[in-house]
Amino acid sequence: MTGEAANSAADEFTWGHSGLSVHFATAADGTLRITHLAGPGDLGAPSGAPLPLVDITALGHGSGWSGPRFVDSALGGRLRYRSHRTGREGDQHRLHIELHDPASGLTAEVGYSTPDGVPVVRSRVRLRNDGPAPLVIQSVSSLLLGGLPSPDVLDVHRARNDWLAECRWSVEPLRAHLADIGRGVHEHESRACLAVSSRGSWPTDGHLAMGALRDRTDGRTWLWQIESAAAWRWDTGEWGDGSWLAIGGPTDADHQWREHLLPGAEFSTEPAALALGGGFEEALAALTAYRRAVRRPHRDLTALPVVFNDYMNTLMGDPTTAKLLPLIDAAAEVGAEYFCIDSGWYDDDAEGWWDSVGAWLPSARRFPDGGIRRVIDHIRGRGMVAGLWLEPEVVGVRSPVAATLPDEAFVRRDGIRVTEHGRHQLDLRHPAARAHLDAAVGRIVGEWGVGYLKLDYNITVSPGGPLLGHARAWLGWLRSVLDRYPGLVIENCASGGMRMDGASLAVAQLQSTSDQQDPLRYPPIAAAAPTAVPPEQGAVWAYPQPGYTDDEITFTLGGALLGRIHLSGHLDHMSERQLTLVREALDTYKALRHELPRAVPWWPLGLPGWTDEWLALGMRGRGVTYLSVWRRAGGRERLLPVSHLAGLVVTAEILHPSAPAGRVEWRPDGAELLVEVDGDRPACLLVRLTAG
Repeated sequence: MTGEAANSAADEFTWGHSGLSVHFATAADGTLRITHLAGPGDLGAPSGAPLPLVDITALGHGSGWSGPRFVDSALGGRLRYRSHRTGREGDQHRLHIELHDPASGLTAEVGYSTPDGVPVVRSRVRLRNDGPAPLVIQSVSSLLLGGLPSPDVLDVHRARNDWLAECRWSVEPLRAHLADIGRGVHEHESRACLAVSSRGSWPTDGHLAMGALRDRTDGRTWLWQIESAAAWRWDTGEWGDGSWLAIGGPTDADHQWREHLLPGAEFSTEPAALALGGGFEEALAALTAYRRAVRRPHRDLTALPVVFNDYMNTLMGDPTTAKLLPLIDAAAEVGAEYFCIDSGWYDDDAEGWWDSVGAWLPSARRFPDGGIRRVIDHIRGRGMVAGLWLEPEVVGVRSPVAATLPDEAFVRRDGIRVTEHGRHQLDLRHPAARAHLDAAVGRIVGEWGVGYLKLDYNITVSPGGPLLGHARAWLGWLRSVLDRYPGLVIENCASGGMRMDGASLAVAQLQSTSDQQDPLRYPPIAAAAPTAVPPEQGAVWAYPQPGYTDDEITFTLGGALLGRIHLSGHLDHMSERQLTLVREALDTYKALRHELPRAVPWWPLGLPGWTDEWLALGMRGRGVTYLSVWRRAGGRERLLPVSHLAGLVVTAEILHPSAPAGRVEWRPDGAELLVEVDGDRPACLLVRLTAG
């Protein structure tokens, strides 16, 4: 850490930069608390009672007031300030605060970081048992913040995230979850809270690991993400005259997780990041900037090559040399730059491959006359990078690998291997599990020359046991693979978007957004995906088919043009006219993709609802704005407010489809765009707005 400064005593101090200011002060009970958290324009300033910096529950140490919330714990209330130090690494400002509980000997170091100029703070807590006796930790917050406005004025945003139905945001008053119990009469705080948590080894199955609170009176917004590839929980409730927010990783109550801290042992929580803004979109812009600042650098994040994948609505896990070669040629002809062979390439088992996977050796039956190497060479010969699908964390119960690896290489409960849907789950904390996967990747990437790996994960096991340790080891293994093969591109997938978390996105280059096969149901997923993943990382399927009409082809292609195109479909059976439509869409994408790594998402019609007839996703670039507009049903025209272009001379043009199935008109008086589509069929338009 460069420029480090240490302090051993302080009643109060302030830390931050031009985009963020955090003020700390010691309360009457001796605990250090955040008394002011603000972004530019004083966004996010507390208005209620602050809380200690950390909440911890442990066996033998309860809470100050029993209840389901993770606030007001006995241990958290006993932690006293010892010291703090500040520093900077590159554009990251850092603050470390050391707290200590003399009664138990527990020391907690709260680590905050923030990118220069960005109103986002990241928090993580490291515990160390400096006492004489073991401690059994049951929960620990990564970020605890009091002093938020009253539940009477707060709306809570959260996003359902289910298989084939990802990123479904909703908003409701926080008071709907917290009854007003008449605190002044009882002289006690409410025990109630709104709690949202993960529910298995898919970290974003059920909900995105995100949430937001917004003050209806002034728009101030607190938006967060939990950076965990395992388990997490956030909860919020009423405290004093205001509200509180607790964000953390796994808990005993929700995930059957406990950490045994022997004397001298340490444990670090999963990180949490909190963004401030004058509204949801402004806070998300800050969070998007933060995500870009903290992820692993990679050339793919600026090049944005077009990926063809043979799976979706195409080969569906049944690749062969005979099927792939003409598909490879067709993908190259329309302008694909990567070609990924999806699942099934290893399938030589007469009883099916689902419960026999794990060796990751190519099928001789599927790839005669030169084997899979011939197909990979053909991909490269057509000027594309070869990709391959892999599901590294699972081993089928009938796989020979299940017998050759030791029991300790698998996730176990009470000494028994966990089995789910005919598969065992590897535990990558064990060197044998890592060596097995290193050998597979060494063969596929090092020997075969594959430059793209789609890493899938199609089972979810119940929480508890070693899942947190495995998830951290999994991310460590991914980093080690990219260290060995820095040009390799990794797509993160778990049955689509079931592992769409901040920790994975900081390592992998692409993120699968869904397995949704219906082009009419994909638009709300594609439109909302930038809430969870920056547009240059969000892989959106576009699977035109030879049986589609021209309108259907342009519809399914148009939805991917403001993300990462994952092209599929039976291109090898299409007419030249149909291929021209595909080629034109890819050319349009290639002309604008350089804007996406800097673009900020916004939603002129609000975040999409699952059944909305009209949806819109915007990207604000430098002097140019792009809009994807879907009409699935309903009227033929819609007005879209574009307030950030108010008062400017604006040119509006349709970029996709190349033969517009509608028209657009800029209306300067209201800073609105009129979009009109032809006919009653579903339509998707990509519009460019140029100011000045």
